[in-house]
Amino acid sequence: MDPLSAFSLDFTLPPELEASAPPEARGVPRDQVRLMVSNFVSGRIRHTSFDNLPDILQAGDVLVLNASGTRNAALRALRADGSPLELHLSTQMENGLWTVELRSIHDDGKTRHFEGASPGETLQLPAGASVVLQQPFLSDCQPDASPSQTLWQATVTLPNDVNEYLLRWGFPIRYNYVKDRWPASYYQNVYATEVGSAEMPSAGRAITAQVLRRLSAKGVQVLSVILHTGISNLESHEPPYKESYRVPPETSQTVNEAHREGRRVLAVGTTVVRALESVADMRGNVHPGQGWTCLVVSPRRGVRVVNGLLTGFHEPKASHLAMLEALAGMDHIEAAYQEALRRQYLWHEFGDLHLILP
Repeated sequence: MDPLSAFSLDFTLPPELEASAPPEARGVPRDQVRLMVSNFVSGRIRHTSFDNLPDILQAGDVLVLNASGTRNAALRALRADGSPLELHLSTQMENGLWTVELRSIHDDGKTRHFEGASPGETLQLPAGASVVLQQPFLSDCQPDASPSQTLWQATVTLPNDVNEYLLRWGFPIRYNYVKDRWPASYYQNVYATEVGSAEMPSAGRAITAQVLRRLSAKGVQVLSVILHTGISNLESHEPPYKESYRVPPETSQTVNEAHREGRRVLAVGTTVVRALESVADMRGNVHPGQGWTCLVVSPRRGVRVVNGLLTGFHEPKASHLAMLEALAGMDHIEAAYQEALRRQYLWHEFGDLHLILP
C-alpha cells in the first residue's frame, strides 16, 4: 500500500507566491525572511521574521541541522545529433551507477522533463566526460515500484573527482520558478561541512553565523546529521528515493538525553527527520549509524524522534506534507497552510519558513 495514500492536502499555489529569486536579491537579508510559528497543541499561529528564532526557542532545546553541502549538480549535455540537454546528477548508488535527470532546454529559458532518450544512449559532457543511459531508474525501496518517469540509471565517466568536476563545470539545479541563474553560494547553507546534495537542504538557509551564536547564547544545543539529498520530483510527485545518511554518536546521545529529560528535539528540514527516524527504534531511541534510507514518514508510521520542525512551504500534494501531517495532524497543517496563503508567504528554497512546535 502506498504510505502516502491517506494524505490528501491539496491547494492552488498562486504563481506570485513562488519565490523567484533569493531574498538578498529582493533586499531582504538571508536571516530576515518571514517565519510563521504554529503550535499544533494549542492551534496558535504567530508571524515574525526568522532572525527572532533564538527568542522563540527555549534553553535546553536541541536543534538538529543537516550539514550536507550542495553540489553544482546541473550540467550541459549533448546528444549524438548535437542537440543540447540539461543533465541533473542526483545520486551515486552502491553499484556505482548514478541516477540522473534529463531536461530539454526551451527558448523561454525554462527546462522540462525530456522523454525522448533511449537505453544505451551516450551523452557528452564538458571536458571529455560522458554519460551512458542504462535504463529508467527503478527504486528498490518499494517492491511493486514502477520505473521512474523522471530519472535514469546511468554510467557516468568523469576526468577527475566528482566534486572537483562539478565545481568547475556544473551549476546549481534551478527550477522554472527561479527566473535567473544565481551563484552556488546562494544555494549553500553556512554550516555545511560535506558536499553531497543534489539540491540544497533549504530549511536551514536562513540560519546565519549570527543566528547560530545567539542560539548558543540562549542555551539551545545545535547538532548535525548528514543526509545527501537527491532530486526533488516537483512535477511528478513520485515518492522520495533512497538517500545516504550519517547520524554521529554525539547527535544520537544528545537527542536521547533530551528525550529522557523532557526537552524538545527540533529538526531543521524534512531531511533531518528522515535521517533521525531511520536510526530510531520503536520507542524513539536514536542510535548512531550510517547507510541508505528508504524511509517515508507518513501519518500511518508516525514520528518518533522529533517534537518540532523548521521547514519551508511545500508544493500541493508533495510527499513532504505527509511528514508534516504525521507530526502535527491534518487539521493543523491545513489551518497553517490556509494562513500562509492568506498572508502571502513565499514558497520554495528562496522563500519563507514555517516552524512547527508542540
